[in-house]
Amino acid sequence: MNDKGQQRMDTQEHQKKQEMKKHYGLKWRVLWSVVALAATASADVRLPSIIGDHMILQQQIGAPVWGWADPGETVTVAGSWGSKDTATATGDGKWKVFLKTPSFGGPHTLTIQGNNNITIDNVMIGEVWLCAGQSNMGWRLSAVFEGRKDAATANFPNFRIFRSERKHSQEPQEDCVAKWTPCAPDTAATCSAVSFYFARKLHQELGIPVGIVLQPYAGTPIEGWMPREIQMNDPRTHKIVEEMNTESAAYDPVLAKKQLIRAMERWKQGERKAKPVLRTPRNWGHQYPGNIFNGMIHPIRPYGIRGTIWYQGERNAKDVAQAANYLNQLPLLIDYYRSSWNELSGDHVARDFPFYFVQLPGWLRAQTEPVENEAAWAVSREMMRRVARSTPNTGVAVSIDTGDEILLHPKGKKPIGLRLAYLALKKTYGKNFVEYGPFFKSYRVEGDKIVLTFDSVGSGLTAGKNEPLNSFAIAGKDKTFVWADAVISADSVVVSAKGISEPAAVRYAWAMNPSLRNLLYNKEGLPASPFRTDDWPLFDAENYSPVEQAKPKKPANYQPTPLKRPPMTQ
Repeated sequence: MNDKGQQRMDTQEHQKKQEMKKHYGLKWRVLWSVVALAATASADVRLPSIIGDHMILQQQIGAPVWGWADPGETVTVAGSWGSKDTATATGDGKWKVFLKTPSFGGPHTLTIQGNNNITIDNVMIGEVWLCAGQSNMGWRLSAVFEGRKDAATANFPNFRIFRSERKHSQEPQEDCVAKWTPCAPDTAATCSAVSFYFARKLHQELGIPVGIVLQPYAGTPIEGWMPREIQMNDPRTHKIVEEMNTESAAYDPVLAKKQLIRAMERWKQGERKAKPVLRTPRNWGHQYPGNIFNGMIHPIRPYGIRGTIWYQGERNAKDVAQAANYLNQLPLLIDYYRSSWNELSGDHVARDFPFYFVQLPGWLRAQTEPVENEAAWAVSREMMRRVARSTPNTGVAVSIDTGDEILLHPKGKKPIGLRLAYLALKKTYGKNFVEYGPFFKSYRVEGDKIVLTFDSVGSGLTAGKNEPLNSFAIAGKDKTFVWADAVISADSVVVSAKGISEPAAVRYAWAMNPSLRNLLYNKEGLPASPFRTDDWPLFDAENYSPVEQAKPKKPANYQPTPLKRPPMTQ
């Protein structure tokens, strides 16, 4: 049989299967409707996984507690500290109460009474933080520098961890797969390293219970982390949605299954390394806008939280144009999380809750040019710096001195977690901490020099190494950057270069990986954020041709070593 005959037979077979699916699909839908009605008629009160033993409830709020029951069923939730609230399940079987929580303490018991009774044990009252992002947020403690040592001593029964399995979906999910666990050596080892160091520092400094709701998903763009419909005014996102939907409309499940069968045969014969999986439409996947939000964030709202830490951006910094758009996307995500959490929590979670995020670390070859024009990660860092300046109650943890030339997942996670904690301890809890390294404030031109001023100088400015600063670049009106001489003068840095008599702009650490340069710090050991004084276009929007960052191949027996940096003193 020739190819055309085989194709015709495949088409006829596909049509027959589609007709059978319609016939039997109707019967199954009727049957499942009957089953669902029967189940609803005798349903017990059910709770989402985030409401369970060992949970930590946010202190001194009306903590949202919710679940499912028979429509019209009365559900009462009571805390052993004396608070009680009652709700009636709506027509779709959902109920929600707002249980007043006291100041930190415990252990307490939570009881839920409806047609059945549920008891939640070992409940603590304290501070709760959402920790979300992609793989570097999820990177386990046991896989980072000092991680195994710190995990071995992590006996903190009042530090609790709720870590969800990865889930993406086209439709909002009502629950996730996870449970609360007290922090012990085994649970710490599998906890996110960044979240662990952040939460441990809060727990130790505040002396109260701390819970983290850990929702990481590797390789995900920011578009996936918020509902698709709120992003459609963004031309880049609109284009992504249109392209994925068009491609998905042509998806044929019968042909996809045949492809899987053929691929399985090749795998069994050793012609493929990885076991194949069924190809699905692109708009079902974890790259499609909204699908991560549906699976990872929707199920845990509106659990009572104090704030959020966020480590994501690698997937949105593949080229300069994409990285520049983060300036629009991150504030949109922050505002939606805040507004929706506040509304769904009955105004009990603050409308402006703190939101702290991580700049991208150093990656790829060490910086050798004064400015790398195609350094998408430098652009991403600048966008985050600007968001931290313009969006109230936010902050950015600088991590350019924690990266690796080869590894996309560097092992220097401890400084990042601690720097996030410094932000929270100072800005959220009012403790006596220096929250930032030197943060660019303003500049002025004095003859052939540019004088830079900074916020958050702490105990004073200093170089990372005992030698001249070599991470600043300066340009005249021709916009050509050259390496600059940079001298610390009290709380300022004076920048100049031979041959530039009329300086126009300065850029600092403007590269994919500036980590080996002599960087600017304060004496508390916190690095300055990369920045630029100019507002020159970062790319030609009309003629831009993306230059993506190529992931280097990891050499055999590669062993990363910690970068040398000044000690953090807080």
